[in-house]
Amino acid sequence: MKISITARHIEVTSGLRQFTEQRLEKLHKFAPDIHGAHVVLRQEKAACQAEVTVRLNGVELVSTQDHAEPGAAVERAVDRLEEQLRRHKEKRLTKTQRGGKYTNGVAPAPDDEPGGEE
Repeated sequence: MKISITARHIEVTSGLRQFTEQRLEKLHKFAPDIHGAHVVLRQEKAACQAEVTVRLNGVELVSTQDHAEPGAAVERAVDRLEEQLRRHKEKRLTKTQRGGKYTNGVAPAPDDEPGGEE
């Protein structure tokens, strides 16, 4: 997975960069088709804002979180992305498991008269 980090009005230390990369690598267990991630860190007054964007096949998920510490902001944003990826994975699985013309998986009871109504 390609990870890019952009900082605005804040300096990204090597420890913060390493923490962010390790945290984002853990997202592969939820979606192995992640193409890349982009992290934008902004310092706004007393808070740091972390915006994390993850690109999948045909989908782009975004999470933005604020915190006083940049590492905590990244942590909260990635946690939120985990929830989004979990929901996205469940949605994909239920779509592929749907089958047939009956939505609840149970066929209707056969009629008494096979010819229909007269």
